[in-house]
Amino acid sequence: MDKEKNEMCEEEIVHSASVEKVRAEMDEEELLYDVAELFKVFGDSTRTKILSALTVMELCVCDIAEVLNMTKSAVSHQLRILRQTKIVKSRRSGKEVFYSLDDEHISDIYALAIEHLKEE
Repeated sequence: MDKEKNEMCEEEIVHSASVEKVRAEMDEEELLYDVAELFKVFGDSTRTKILSALTVMELCVCDIAEVLNMTKSAVSHQLRILRQTKIVKSRRSGKEVFYSLDDEHISDIYALAIEHLKEE
């Protein structure tokens, strides 16, 4: 109970100027929804394992499956989700398809998450 009390204001005071400034500068609802969807995709441990592997180097499905000790089918399913949300991209080379992180933003998000979690 004491912890909850410390997390709430003791008086009901609305700082109108602050509220209006934030309302004016917040991102649009649709963009916020898309951000939430992006973080949902990051919220699956299998997908984060794939991202971890792809931060090292570009890999094909067979390589990812071997690294993660998973079936190619399971990896392909997760890669489809990651591709649809523009987190990974694919490149065909003959009969093989190689996957990598879509762009530097994705590697930055991943690196920041790792850095944050390693902080003491």
